[in-house]
Amino acid sequence: MNLRHILSLSAIAALGLALLPGNAVSQQKSLKEQLTGTWVIVAVNNTMPDGKKQQNFGPNPQGILLLDASGQYAQLLVRPDIPKFKVNNRLKGTPEENTAAVHGTSATLGTWSVDEASKTITVRYGSGLFPNQAGSESKRIVVSVTADELTLT
Repeated sequence: MNLRHILSLSAIAALGLALLPGNAVSQQKSLKEQLTGTWVIVAVNNTMPDGKKQQNFGPNPQGILLLDASGQYAQLLVRPDIPKFKVNNRLKGTPEENTAAVHGTSATLGTWSVDEASKTITVRYGSGLFPNQAGSESKRIVVSVTADELTLT
Protein backbone atom coordinates (compact mmCIF):
# COMPACT_ATOMS: atom_id res chain seq x y z
CA MET A 1 0.00 0.00 0.00
CA ASN A 2 1.46 3.33 -0.94
CA LEU A 3 1.06 6.66 0.84
CA ARG A 4 -1.41 7.99 -1.76
CA HIS A 5 -3.70 4.98 -1.27
CA ILE A 6 -3.59 5.36 2.55
CA LEU A 7 -4.43 9.08 2.29
CA SER A 8 -7.35 8.33 -0.05
CA LEU A 9 -8.78 5.75 2.37
CA SER A 10 -8.34 8.16 5.29
CA ALA A 11 -10.16 10.93 3.41
CA ILE A 12 -13.03 8.59 2.51
CA ALA A 13 -13.32 7.41 6.14
CA ALA A 14 -13.33 11.00 7.44
CA LEU A 15 -15.98 12.02 4.91
CA GLY A 16 -18.10 9.00 5.85
CA LEU A 17 -17.97 9.88 9.55
CA ALA A 18 -18.87 13.49 8.82
CA LEU A 19 -21.95 12.42 6.85
CA LEU A 20 -23.33 9.95 9.42
CA PRO A 21 -26.83 10.84 10.67
CA GLY A 22 -26.71 12.69 13.96
CA ASN A 23 -22.96 13.18 13.56
CA ALA A 24 -21.59 10.13 15.37
CA VAL A 25 -18.53 12.06 16.48
CA SER A 26 -20.58 14.74 18.28
CA GLN A 27 -20.29 15.28 22.01
CA GLN A 28 -22.52 13.65 24.63
CA LYS A 29 -25.62 15.69 25.51
CA SER A 30 -25.74 17.33 28.92
CA LEU A 31 -27.87 15.65 31.58
CA LYS A 32 -30.44 18.47 31.31
CA GLU A 33 -30.67 17.95 27.54
CA GLN A 34 -31.15 14.20 28.06
CA LEU A 35 -33.90 14.75 30.65
CA THR A 36 -35.81 17.43 28.74
CA GLY A 37 -38.93 15.99 27.15
CA THR A 38 -42.00 13.90 27.88
CA TRP A 39 -41.71 10.69 29.90
CA VAL A 40 -44.45 8.07 30.33
CA ILE A 41 -44.44 6.84 33.92
CA VAL A 42 -44.57 3.04 34.10
CA ALA A 43 -43.61 2.39 37.74
CA VAL A 44 -43.68 4.21 41.08
CA ASN A 45 -42.01 2.16 43.79
CA ASN A 46 -41.68 3.76 47.22
CA THR A 47 -39.39 2.56 49.98
CA MET A 48 -40.56 3.64 53.41
CA PRO A 49 -38.14 4.65 56.21
CA ASP A 50 -38.60 1.19 57.78
CA GLY A 51 -37.57 -0.47 54.48
CA LYS A 52 -41.10 -1.58 53.53
CA LYS A 53 -41.89 -1.29 49.80
CA GLN A 54 -45.16 0.20 48.51
CA GLN A 55 -46.75 1.00 45.21
CA ASN A 56 -49.08 3.90 46.05
CA PHE A 57 -50.36 4.00 42.47
CA GLY A 58 -50.63 0.24 42.00
CA PRO A 59 -48.51 -2.17 39.98
CA ASN A 60 -49.36 -0.48 36.65
CA PRO A 61 -49.70 3.25 37.26
CA GLN A 62 -50.64 5.63 34.51
CA GLY A 63 -48.74 8.86 34.38
CA ILE A 64 -46.68 11.41 32.57
CA LEU A 65 -43.75 13.64 33.46
CA LEU A 66 -43.09 16.72 31.34
CA LEU A 67 -39.73 18.46 31.73
CA ASP A 68 -39.37 21.45 29.42
CA ALA A 69 -36.15 23.20 28.43
CA SER A 70 -37.14 26.44 30.20
CA GLY A 71 -37.25 24.66 33.58
CA GLN A 72 -41.00 24.10 33.93
CA TYR A 73 -42.39 20.68 34.82
CA ALA A 74 -45.73 18.93 35.21
CA GLN A 75 -46.35 15.45 36.57
CA LEU A 76 -49.58 13.44 36.70
CA LEU A 77 -49.94 10.00 38.32
CA VAL A 78 -53.13 7.94 38.46
CA ARG A 79 -54.04 4.52 39.82
CA PRO A 80 -55.87 2.82 36.95
CA ASP A 81 -58.18 0.95 39.37
CA ILE A 82 -59.89 3.99 40.97
CA PRO A 83 -63.62 3.15 41.15
CA LYS A 84 -65.97 5.29 39.10
CA PHE A 85 -68.31 7.65 40.93
CA LYS A 86 -71.93 6.49 41.14
CA VAL A 87 -73.08 9.92 39.95
CA ASN A 88 -71.38 11.08 36.75
CA ASN A 89 -70.27 14.39 38.31
CA ARG A 90 -66.85 14.89 39.95
CA LEU A 91 -68.31 17.56 42.25
CA LYS A 92 -70.90 15.18 43.73
CA GLY A 93 -68.79 12.22 44.84
CA THR A 94 -69.43 10.51 48.16
CA PRO A 95 -66.78 10.91 50.89
CA GLU A 96 -65.54 7.38 50.08
CA GLU A 97 -65.36 8.09 46.33
CA ASN A 98 -63.51 11.37 46.94
CA THR A 99 -61.03 9.64 49.28
CA ALA A 100 -60.31 6.93 46.71
CA ALA A 101 -59.84 9.55 43.98
CA VAL A 102 -57.48 11.69 46.07
CA HIS A 103 -55.45 8.72 47.30
CA GLY A 104 -55.13 7.38 43.75
CA THR A 105 -53.97 10.55 41.99
CA SER A 106 -51.14 13.02 42.20
CA ALA A 107 -50.66 16.11 40.06
CA THR A 108 -47.95 18.73 40.51
CA LEU A 109 -46.64 21.72 38.60
CA GLY A 110 -43.51 23.70 39.21
CA THR A 111 -39.92 24.16 38.15
CA TRP A 112 -36.98 21.83 37.82
CA SER A 113 -33.21 22.08 37.65
CA VAL A 114 -30.29 19.71 37.28
CA ASP A 115 -26.99 19.40 39.11
CA GLU A 116 -24.78 17.80 36.47
CA ALA A 117 -21.98 16.97 38.96
CA SER A 118 -24.15 15.02 41.41
CA LYS A 119 -26.54 13.75 38.70
CA THR A 120 -29.58 15.00 40.58
CA ILE A 121 -32.78 16.71 39.54
CA THR A 122 -34.54 19.08 41.92
CA VAL A 123 -38.24 19.80 41.49
CA ARG A 124 -39.75 22.83 43.18
CA TYR A 125 -43.45 22.37 43.78
CA GLY A 126 -45.58 25.29 42.65
CA SER A 127 -49.07 23.85 42.93
CA GLY A 128 -50.82 20.52 42.86
CA LEU A 129 -53.50 18.31 44.35
CA PHE A 130 -51.70 18.33 47.72
CA PRO A 131 -51.49 22.05 48.56
CA ASN A 132 -49.08 21.48 51.47
CA GLN A 133 -46.30 20.71 48.96
CA ALA A 134 -46.42 24.20 47.42
CA GLY A 135 -43.15 26.00 48.00
CA SER A 136 -41.21 22.84 48.94
CA GLU A 137 -38.77 20.90 46.81
CA SER A 138 -37.67 17.34 46.21
CA LYS A 139 -34.27 16.12 45.05
CA ARG A 140 -34.07 12.94 42.98
CA ILE A 141 -31.02 11.00 41.86
CA VAL A 142 -30.82 10.16 38.16
CA VAL A 143 -29.95 6.46 38.25
CA SER A 144 -29.97 6.07 34.47
CA VAL A 145 -31.25 7.82 31.38
CA THR A 146 -31.40 6.59 27.80
CA ALA A 147 -33.35 7.82 24.81
CA ASP A 148 -36.46 5.98 26.01
CA GLU A 149 -36.04 5.19 29.71
CA LEU A 150 -35.45 7.31 32.80
CA THR A 151 -34.93 5.88 36.29
CA LEU A 152 -34.98 8.21 39.31
CA THR A 153 -34.70 7.56 43.05
